[in-house]
Amino acid sequence: MNDEHNHLGQPIGNSVPNWAPPPHPHRKIMAGQYCRLEPLNPDLHAKSLFNANALDAQGGSWTYLPYGPFDDFSTYQSWLTHECTGNDPLFFAIIDQNSNDAVGVASYLRIQPAVGSIEVGHIHFSSLLQRTPAATEAMYLMMSNAFELGYRRYEWKCHDLNTLSRNAAQRLGFSFEGIFRQASVVKGRNRHTAWYAVMDHEWPAVRSAIQTWLSPSNFSNNGVQKTSLSSLTAPLLHRGIAVAE
Repeated sequence: MNDEHNHLGQPIGNSVPNWAPPPHPHRKIMAGQYCRLEPLNPDLHAKSLFNANALDAQGGSWTYLPYGPFDDFSTYQSWLTHECTGNDPLFFAIIDQNSNDAVGVASYLRIQPAVGSIEVGHIHFSSLLQRTPAATEAMYLMMSNAFELGYRRYEWKCHDLNTLSRNAAQRLGFSFEGIFRQASVVKGRNRHTAWYAVMDHEWPAVRSAIQTWLSPSNFSNNGVQKTSLSSLTAPLLHRGIAVAE
């Protein structure tokens, strides 16, 4: 896409016709075939989340998050109540459609309607959710909702050493944008932050890839995938912007 130029011949970027800031995401249920997302309610979700998280006895799933693990239920419930019930971040509990239990959480954050940018983060999947179609569908539902609201940019950021998160981002169609060095201090240690994003004009192709992967026809009778999502999204990843010298 070529930049437009002003009367001085300077590149000024392309116009965004009819742009209007989208609304703030709503507290609503987002339902799919494998899972549904409910606005996080500690009174409803804390116990099943705590029990699911307890399956990770060594606490490895919390390593790259700025909080956790939580040793007892009351501490976890209090943390959810005080930190996870606001509007930004806006947390959702991920409910398994079969068990009807909350098995993970994710949130919208850094919500900036004025510029059409929104991030997904605070992703914590218990072992009951990891590497399942429901995990992918949960991310798909949140992404789909954001773009349907009118957001132009959907971000994913993570610790640069968190290879599982980095691989997950690209598997879902997020393009790598770079490393913000010494972006923060987490649990007393330096963190470089890796940035990924999907643009609104990229979303239709990413959406089609994820829908293809989630289709029941993509799985054998014993639940083994026939085509990987990474193979569907890899051709869609943006490879960077060249800057003229």
